[in-house]
Amino acid sequence: MRTNISDKTLQDLEFSTVLQHVSEFCLSGLGKEKVLEIKPIHSKKELIKELHLVDEYLTSFTSENRIPNHNFDNITESVKRLAIENSFIETDAFLKIATTSLTVNELIKFFKKFQIQFPTFFELSQKIEFTTFIDDEIKKIIDISGEVKNDASSVLKQVRRDISNVRGKIGASFTSALSKAISSGYLDEIKETVVDNQRVLAVSAMHRRKVAGSLLGASKSGNIVYIAPQATLSYSREYQNLIYEEKQEIVKILRALATKIRPSVYLLKEYITFLIHTDAIGAKAKYAFEMNAILPKISKEKKIFFKNAYHPILWRKNKRQKLHTVAQTIELNEKQQIIVISGPNAGGKSITLKTIGLLQIMLQSGILIPVDERSQTYIFDTVLTDIGDNQSIENQLSTYSYRLKNMRDFLRRCNENTLFLIDEFGTGSDPELGGALAEIFLEEFYEKKAFGIITTHYSNLKVLANELENVTNANMQFDERTLEPLYRLFVGQAGSSFTFEVAQKNGIPFSIINKAKKRVETEKIRLDKTISNLQKERNRLQKNSENLEKQKKKGQEHLNNLQEKEERIQDKLSGFQELYDKNQKMLSLGRKINELMNKYFQTNNKKELTTNFNKWVSDEKVKHLKKTPQAPTTKSQKQQAKIVEKQLQEVIQKVEKEVLEKVVEVRKEKKIEAIKIAKEKAEYNYQINDKVRIIDSNSVGTIDKIDKKSVTINYGFFTTKTSLEKLELVEKTKK
Repeated sequence: MRTNISDKTLQDLEFSTVLQHVSEFCLSGLGKEKVLEIKPIHSKKELIKELHLVDEYLTSFTSENRIPNHNFDNITESVKRLAIENSFIETDAFLKIATTSLTVNELIKFFKKFQIQFPTFFELSQKIEFTTFIDDEIKKIIDISGEVKNDASSVLKQVRRDISNVRGKIGASFTSALSKAISSGYLDEIKETVVDNQRVLAVSAMHRRKVAGSLLGASKSGNIVYIAPQATLSYSREYQNLIYEEKQEIVKILRALATKIRPSVYLLKEYITFLIHTDAIGAKAKYAFEMNAILPKISKEKKIFFKNAYHPILWRKNKRQKLHTVAQTIELNEKQQIIVISGPNAGGKSITLKTIGLLQIMLQSGILIPVDERSQTYIFDTVLTDIGDNQSIENQLSTYSYRLKNMRDFLRRCNENTLFLIDEFGTGSDPELGGALAEIFLEEFYEKKAFGIITTHYSNLKVLANELENVTNANMQFDERTLEPLYRLFVGQAGSSFTFEVAQKNGIPFSIINKAKKRVETEKIRLDKTISNLQKERNRLQKNSENLEKQKKKGQEHLNNLQEKEERIQDKLSGFQELYDKNQKMLSLGRKINELMNKYFQTNNKKELTTNFNKWVSDEKVKHLKKTPQAPTTKSQKQQAKIVEKQLQEVIQKVEKEVLEKVVEVRKEKKIEAIKIAKEKAEYNYQINDKVRIIDSNSVGTIDKIDKKSVTINYGFFTTKTSLEKLELVEKTKK
């Protein structure tokens, strides 16, 4: 399946505004350009892959395995220059290429390590060759500060050694000349300064002829002349020659490095493409995170079910103004192929139509959409739109002519895999003639089995929608008393235009409205009035239904509370019963003992007391054994039980002792480790690009800037500032 969606459709649905919002989340300029050029994806296979990439990136925000930083420099021009035979680039350009290579390799390793969590990213990254060759070769020649290393070649090493020696001689000769001029009293108070990167003597003008050397300038007042001592001039010329030789050798080294890396230019181009794509995916994911967008189910069955859908542009605008955005739920399927939305203006018909179209276009462009997770949709071949006035002055076309031309295009391109969206269907011409033609168009779309949404004021279209089996009327709800829009879509009934009611609400005199009513056909007024009454009745029924639902919910909550209270009372009753049984048992035992004691006090027969007591105890024991497991009875069993009990006590004591010793040992080791870590942390000097985390935080970032005790941490799509003592080192910078 290959989709074909025109630029006009994208323009009608304000798709470019969405892309602008997405591009704000890009890390690079190239990524931003990529996002602003996004179009609906033709191949369904590629579309599904792109949607899964964005969804995987989105899930990483709530996972411990955050996707590593993928920011990058624009090395496009450097790569182009590198591709030219016998060319070279500057050291900072080489370092940017090395960093790009390192970034891509880190991403390849990351997605390989977590391929279960990021299967689509793993598949995408595995198409790129993993190699450290580029980074290694550049780091051999150029250090982190951008200087060519001394050991890059033996010639460079010797030249720099000679430069160092000559600098020493220049310094020594200048110091000697300075001392001599000071002792002779030829110098001004400042004694020396620097002119054209060269140390010079600040000689009083009256003594300028007494100091041998080259005059390089004078002060504004003319009281001081700047002289380079004669002794340093010969060394300076030698120094300049060596600097020239150094530059020539560096060019030679960089040209050789470029020759080594040149075969990998194709790979660098792949790196740039991969990082631009990753940046665009990341921007889509961050945009989705901002508005709680998700990837709905992509259905093989032709249907659209958007539950609690928001228009993303309206949602963003309302959020800035702290206004509530009303969510819409709408469904198109084989049994509800076309929906005709009617009702008064400013009720939200157009925005509902645009919401469905824009969300469908966004999804088919690889962008997640703000809908409920139970939503699902189908991938259409074509999305056709006719929204707005579109009067063409340049082509001298009226609104109606333009719309007829558009309908001709609709009829040519429309098929069973088409979604069409038409706002104010049939307007721009005579209502009766235009309405009749609109009926024919609607029947044509219906016969072609296309899915679509239409907004209209035409009564005949409302009637036709009621007659066609798989076409459904719908309206935007209004408060019947205040005529204020509720911005909620109700499917199943046509809406009244409330023409006269709205006019009256806006201050049009009742006498004028009455005259207008008399000029309109009686049947049309009756139809509109009937629809209006039905809509009011439906609003009342809906309110009653909502009230009943609320009462039912409250009743259920009350019932749950009663059940909970009943359970608590039952628990208390059980507890009271158990306590009562125990008390009765104790009273029974007390009464028996009291009975035996009273009998003994009367007879003073100790033997009888002992016999009766033992008999009573024996009877109670028999009753107890019936309720509880039998205890050891024989002597050998009792002895064995005592031995087992003793062994068990010894084992418990031994285990307790070992556990206590282990706890003490672990605490001691932790204390030593904590002291060691604290010492290392206190002694460690954090560097730029160190991977760190804030103490008690899971997020890992890289150090961008260190300013005394303050540090700036980069987390990928945002940065934060904190103090050095709050940091915890995760990984040192690789040098």
